Amino acid sequence: MLLSKNQIKKNALAFAKTWEGEKRERAEKDTFWNEFFEVFGVGRRRVASFEEPVKKLSGAQGFIDLFWKGQLIVEHKSRGGNLEKAYGQAIDYFPGIKDEELPRYVLVSDFERFKLYDLDNKTEHAFPLKEFQNKTHLFGFISGYEERKIVEQDPVNIKAAQLVGQLHEKLESYGFEGHQLEIYLVRLVFCLFADDAGIFEKDLLLQYIERRTNPDGSDLGMHLSKLFQVLNKPMDKRATNLDEDLQQFPYVNGGIFAETVEIPDFDAEMRQIFLACSYLDWSVISPAIFGSMFQSVMNPEERRNLGAHYTSEKNILRLIKPLFLDELYDEFEKVKGNTKQLAQFHKKLSTLKFLDPACGCGNFLVITYRELRMLELEILRVTYKKQRAIAIDQIIWVDVDQFYGIEYDEWPARIAEVALWLVDHQMNRVISQEFGEYFARLPLKKSAKIVNDNALRIDWQEVVPKSELSYILGNPPFLGHHYQSPEQKKDLKHIFVDVKGSGVLDYVSAWYVKAAQYIQQSNVEVAFVSTSSISQGEQVGLLWSELIKYKLKISFAHRTFNWSNEARSNAAVHVVIIGFGVHDKKQNAIYHYSDIKGEPTKENAKHINPYLVNAADVIIRNTSNPICDVPKMIWGNKPTDDGNFLFADEKEKEEFLIIEPNARNWVRPFLSGQNLINNNYRYCLWLKDITPNELKKLPHVIDRIEKIKRFRIDSKAEATRKKALTPTLFAQTSQPDSDYLAVPEVSSERRKYIPIAYLNSSVIASNTIQLVPNASKYHFGVLVSIMHMIWVRNVCGRLKSDFRYSNTIVYNNYPWPKDPSAKNKKKVEACAQAVLDARASFPKSSLADLYDPLTMPPVLVKAHQALDKAVDLCYRPQAFVDETARIEYLFDLYSEYTAPLFKPEKKKAKGNR
Repeated sequence: MLLSKNQIKKNALAFAKTWEGEKRERAEKDTFWNEFFEVFGVGRRRVASFEEPVKKLSGAQGFIDLFWKGQLIVEHKSRGGNLEKAYGQAIDYFPGIKDEELPRYVLVSDFERFKLYDLDNKTEHAFPLKEFQNKTHLFGFISGYEERKIVEQDPVNIKAAQLVGQLHEKLESYGFEGHQLEIYLVRLVFCLFADDAGIFEKDLLLQYIERRTNPDGSDLGMHLSKLFQVLNKPMDKRATNLDEDLQQFPYVNGGIFAETVEIPDFDAEMRQIFLACSYLDWSVISPAIFGSMFQSVMNPEERRNLGAHYTSEKNILRLIKPLFLDELYDEFEKVKGNTKQLAQFHKKLSTLKFLDPACGCGNFLVITYRELRMLELEILRVTYKKQRAIAIDQIIWVDVDQFYGIEYDEWPARIAEVALWLVDHQMNRVISQEFGEYFARLPLKKSAKIVNDNALRIDWQEVVPKSELSYILGNPPFLGHHYQSPEQKKDLKHIFVDVKGSGVLDYVSAWYVKAAQYIQQSNVEVAFVSTSSISQGEQVGLLWSELIKYKLKISFAHRTFNWSNEARSNAAVHVVIIGFGVHDKKQNAIYHYSDIKGEPTKENAKHINPYLVNAADVIIRNTSNPICDVPKMIWGNKPTDDGNFLFADEKEKEEFLIIEPNARNWVRPFLSGQNLINNNYRYCLWLKDITPNELKKLPHVIDRIEKIKRFRIDSKAEATRKKALTPTLFAQTSQPDSDYLAVPEVSSERRKYIPIAYLNSSVIASNTIQLVPNASKYHFGVLVSIMHMIWVRNVCGRLKSDFRYSNTIVYNNYPWPKDPSAKNKKKVEACAQAVLDARASFPKSSLADLYDPLTMPPVLVKAHQALDKAVDLCYRPQAFVDETARIEYLFDLYSEYTAPLFKPEKKKAKGNR
C-alpha cells in the first residue's frame, strides 16, 4: 500500500544523506536507483528493469540505464556529468520503443543532481540531491500521489473506452458472451483501475501479466481467473503455498469476484489489447468514461433500442447543481463558522440518499457522489485545519451506500456498482493527499444498490423507501414513438392507463409519471434530462395534463440545449432538464440558451409552466379549428407517388416535355417548405381536371400513372392502397383556387421570423407547407410579427432545434388581438405591405437569404420593426419590455379565450339523471 507523504519525506532525507558525495557511475548506480524507488515504497525490480536493450534510430544497439514501460526512462551519469547530454541519449531510445510503452517522464542524474522532464506537460524540474525531500511531490507517478486533474476530454478516457470495446468484441466473437462476458469485463475494469490508483501496488497487475503469461495469450485467461479467486479470498484464508506474486494482491471483497465465471480463451492480439489497456493511467480516468465505455461495447442497433444517450460531466452538473448542490454549498457557507452547526451539516450529508431510476452505467450517481465527497472535503478542511494527526477513516462519513439505481440491462448495472467504488477510491486518494496519510476502504464493505430490472414495471419503494430518499435524478431513455419496441410501447400503456393518444409520447415521459406517483406525500425532489419534445408541441397536452393531477411544481428548467458524449458515435441530442417536486420552492430558475451549444443565462422565475416559461400553467391542446375568427389553415398537397408526379427541376421538366409536349398544360410549379425558403422551384403533373380522352393522348403520363397505382397497391397502409383507385390525383389534395399564404412546416430557429409568403394559386404546395387561403394583409402581418414568433418559440414542436409549425397546435391556438381598432388594423396592413415591398426589392435573393440573421437587408429589418410595433398596438398600447412579458400576455389571453372551451362538466345531481 501507499506510504504516507510524511514517511516519504523522511525516506528522501535519509536517502540524500546516504548518497551524499557518491561519484562513481558504474559501481553504485543500480543500488542508487533501487534505493531511490524504495523511498516511495515501491520495489524497483517489480516495475522497472536495468540495461533494457533497444535499437536506436541509427540502428545501433543501445541499453537504457533504467526503463519503466509506459512511465519512465532514467539515464545516469557519473558525478559532474552533462545532464543535457544524458537527456539527449534518453530521447535517442524513443524510436526503438513500442508506442504503447513510450514513457511520459525522463529522469537524468549524476548522484548529486536530478532533472525530471514531463513530456506530456512539457515541463522540467532541476534540483540537487540535498533538496530531494522537498521535491518528492514531483514523483507522484511513483508514490501514487500524482496530482493530475481528471479531465473529461483527456485522450486517455477515449482510448480506454475504445480498448475495452475492442476486448469485448474479440471475446464475444470467440463465443464468450452474455452474463459471463459482462461480469468478466467489469472485473477487468476494476483491476485496471486498481493497478494505477493504489488499490494494488503500482503496476502489480501489469507486471504479473507481462512476466507470467505467454506472448501468444494462451494462458492469460487461466492467470486472470486465478487472480480473481485470490482477490475474493481474505489474506488469512489463502493457501500457504500460494504463488508469491499472487500473494501480493489484496483482499477486495464487495462481491465483485464472488461469482464463478468460465475461463475465456485469449490470443496474442487480445493479450496485446489488455497490455495496451494496462499501460494507460487508469487513476485519472474520468468517472463519466464508464458510460462511454458502455456505449463503446454496444452496437448501434442496441443503442437505438435501449435509447442509450450518455451525458458528459458538464451536463450532469447542469442538473445536480440546481437540484441540490448549489443549495448545499450555500448552507455550508452559512454554517462553516459554527462548529456545532458544521458538524450537523456534515451529518446531514451522510444521510442524503439518491436514486437514478434509469442509471445506465451510473454516470449521474458517480458525479453526484464525487461532488458530495468534494463538499465533505471542504467541511473537513474547516474542521481539521489545525489538526493533522487524525484517523481518516473516522472522519469520512459520506459513502456509496447512499446511492441507488435501476437499470434494465445487466452490463451497465454492474459497471455502475464498480464505478461508484472506483470514484470512492479516487476521492479517498484526494483525502489522503490533503491530510498526508494514505487511506483506502479495503476490503470493500459497503456498496450502492443497483437493481437490474425494468424501472417502469417495478415498485421504486422496494428499491428505496421514499421516506428515506432525498433526490431522484438521471437521464431516462428518450425514444420517439417511431423508434419504440413493442415491449416499450407496452411499458407506456402500462403507465398511461386510459390516456387517449398516449402512443405518440416519448418513452422518457413514463419516468415523469412514475416519479410523480412515487413522491406524493414526501419531500423528495426530482430532476431529469429529457428530450425537448416533452415541453413542446402536442406532447405537452398529453403528458402535463396527466402530471398536473399530481400537483407537481417545476423548480428549475434548462430550456433546449445541445449535448454530446465521449462514446464512439458521438450523439448530438437536443434536450431539456426539468426539476420538480410537490412543494413550492423559495426561488425558481429558468436557464436560457441563446446558443444551444453555448452557456445558459439564468432567469429567476415566479412560476414555471410546462412550456418552461415564467408564466401561469397553460396547456395547449390539439384543436381542429382556430380559437379566433381567422381563416382556416390547411395542409398542403401530398403526392404519395414514389416520385412519379414530380420533376426535380426545370431541366427535368423540359426533358419530359420534349417526349410528351402535349402535357405542358398539366405541368404546374411545385414547392415544398424548403423549396419555398430557398426559392428552388420544382414541378409536378397536376391532373386534377384532366378528362379521360385527354389523358389517353399522353402515353408517357399514363406510364407514370400506372407506376403510381402499383406503388400504392403495394403499400402496407390501407389508406394508401385505397388511393390506388384514383392514381391521377395526389393522395391528399387541398390546393385552393385563390392565392394563399404559405407557411413552411420546418424553419431554422436561427431566423427571427419564419419566412411566410403569398403564393399564386397556380403553384402547388406540398404537404410540408401549411396553407391559409383568403388571408388578408392583416393576417399576413400578424403571422410574420415578433408577437407570433414568440408564440411559435414557446409552443411549437421541434425537429431537432428547428421549428416544426403545425396548424392544430400553433396556428389554431394562437391568441390573435382582441377587437383591434380599424385604425390599428390598417396600420398593420400598411406595414405588412412594406415588408413585401422590401422583399421584392431583392428579386434575386431567396427567403433564406433575406431572413438569415447575418444577411437580412437593413430595409427589411426596419420594415419588420415597424410591423412589430403596429401588431403590438393591436394587443395593447403599452410596449412589451421583453420576451417573457410577451409570452405571459399571450398565455393569459389564451386562457381567456379558451376558458369556456375547456371548463370541466359539472356532475349532475342524482335526481336529474
